[in-house]
Amino acid sequence: MSDSQLDSIKSWIKIAQTAKELPSSDREQYLGDALEKVLDLKNDTLIIEQLSNISLAYKNLNDSLEFRRTNTQVFNLAAKANLFEQLGYSHWDLGDFLQSYGVLDSSFYHYKKALSSFEKMPNDSTSKSLRARILYSMGRVQDSYKDYLGAEISITSALKIFDELGDGSRIHNCYNVLGVIANGMNDSKSSLEYYRKASDYLPKSSSKKKPLWYNQNNIANAFLSMGDYRKAKESYRELLDDPDFKKEDPELYTKSISGLAYSMFKSNENYDSVEGLLKEAIAINNNNGQLYEMARPKQYYAELLAAKGDTSQAILLAKEAYEVAKETFNNDRSLETLQLLGQLDTANAKSYFEEYSKLNEAVQEEERTKRDKFARIRLETDEIIEKNEILTQEKQVWVGAALALILFGSAFLIIVTLYINNNRLKFRQKQQESNQEIYNLMLSQQGKFEEGKQLEQKQISEELHDGILGEMLGIRLILSGLNEREDQASVAHRAELIEKLRDVEEEIRTISHELNNASYEKFHNFIVSLEDLIEGIQSSSGISCSFTFDNKVNWDNLLGDIKINAYRIVQEALKNCVKHAKSKHVDISFESYGNKLKLTVTDDGVGFDMNKGKRGIGLRNIISRAKKIHAALDIDSKKGIGTTITLTIPAVYINSDAAERKEVLNT
Repeated sequence: MSDSQLDSIKSWIKIAQTAKELPSSDREQYLGDALEKVLDLKNDTLIIEQLSNISLAYKNLNDSLEFRRTNTQVFNLAAKANLFEQLGYSHWDLGDFLQSYGVLDSSFYHYKKALSSFEKMPNDSTSKSLRARILYSMGRVQDSYKDYLGAEISITSALKIFDELGDGSRIHNCYNVLGVIANGMNDSKSSLEYYRKASDYLPKSSSKKKPLWYNQNNIANAFLSMGDYRKAKESYRELLDDPDFKKEDPELYTKSISGLAYSMFKSNENYDSVEGLLKEAIAINNNNGQLYEMARPKQYYAELLAAKGDTSQAILLAKEAYEVAKETFNNDRSLETLQLLGQLDTANAKSYFEEYSKLNEAVQEEERTKRDKFARIRLETDEIIEKNEILTQEKQVWVGAALALILFGSAFLIIVTLYINNNRLKFRQKQQESNQEIYNLMLSQQGKFEEGKQLEQKQISEELHDGILGEMLGIRLILSGLNEREDQASVAHRAELIEKLRDVEEEIRTISHELNNASYEKFHNFIVSLEDLIEGIQSSSGISCSFTFDNKVNWDNLLGDIKINAYRIVQEALKNCVKHAKSKHVDISFESYGNKLKLTVTDDGVGFDMNKGKRGIGLRNIISRAKKIHAALDIDSKKGIGTTITLTIPAVYINSDAAERKEVLNT
């Protein structure tokens, strides 16, 4: 293909990207013509580059079908040709596309893959800028799901590169996002500092006013969050003094006058002026169809009416604000309006509080799930990179080894042949001596057989309990989560599978405990083991745990059965707190009373009805273990209050007389 034909392809793509006056159908026609000609190119690199440009143009035209098709072509060709820049662009475009549709976990995954591709490029200013821009996009996604630590790491990494490159505009953007992240962590002071740093990198062109307006509004919001209403008013008014502001950015204008009105309200200024600003914000949002921005001024207006004594009207307006926030999925605003309604409408305060608690818990669970997904994506991607590097190194080693074998193969075969013949002669001479030695070794191994058998049983036990049982528990939890499908057949089938998994879990646990009798006899560092268990549950679940024990007891000298069963009872109780009780705090205590030990586990979870006949497998295991060590078990639970498990255990130590141990355990 000639240069003129390539120029035509580029021209068609440019028209499709920039000619906004043309209908979308005409612009797509240009892209179709370009795509047809691109496939006739002979140079693979040119094909991939132009396909990438066509894919991006389809994305900007919101033609999702053609975008996905061409994007997949770019991905496959670039991966095959090891063109890391175009491969990175392919993941980047797909990440942007998925983000626009709200699929943020998948978007983050492709951003991470794009970063991996750009990191394989030569380390120059182009690859550095690409890496920083992808890190910035990753940070924005993480911030949207309140993964503030991850977002701060991504944005700070991007900022470091932009600073090295002297990219002032993107440095400004990074500081702005860091300000948003700090505000999300309720650190208004740091947020203000970041916004002020961002202002140092504002574009100098007078035609680019929007970055200046947004920065000034961010600074004013930071003062408002800090409760410095005087400086907040000054900052808002400085922004509103610009005559072009209202006309060119009415959405930001309504945010600013709402913030100014609230600052004035908190400063006890003239309520009529405050009311006028809030009415103006509501009217502009209504005329422009800005439903998302409607909840904020209505909430502020409700607070104003309440302060003026018009409680009934304030409640109506607060309800409107809540409905708007709920409709636009503005969870933060929904929570604030529910709090306000609880304060204004005292007769229904309980229902508002319950709705607030339910929404807050759902939001936190969703955010926690997303953060876990981001962490898994980062881990899995890093593992893939590490494996690829190892495979590359292994490949190089094998190539070198193959060359060495080719060069020295003949000499090596001669040496090996001579060595084998020599060893055969020595073997014949010593065969009789070896046979006698083998016989002696067999006799000595017989004495160790039982010891090896016990070790093997312990290993099998640990593999069953810690490996298979953990995986099956994970499968059961996943099935439980998928059980939300409403068709009756799916619900019944999944419930049956879950019950079967529970039976298998119990069977494996029973086998495990029977095989692991040897470990019952040697369970050292008992208190340390309990502390490690409690700390692990606390760090993985977010539940706050406290553990107290009697220092006067020689815990490590307790009978092995008591230690292992007490440990498993605590483990089972904590597992129930995580899976079923939805606890926020658990107290564990282990005290001594004469010749008895008292183990208590108390949680503040949802509790359960003690009168119900059916008990979960966890409680059945606890009851079974209590019987094994002749302990008195008491379970006290009430719905909405929590559960207390109390175990009174006969104290038996390993240095006691065997007959005495038997007597105590039989009492």
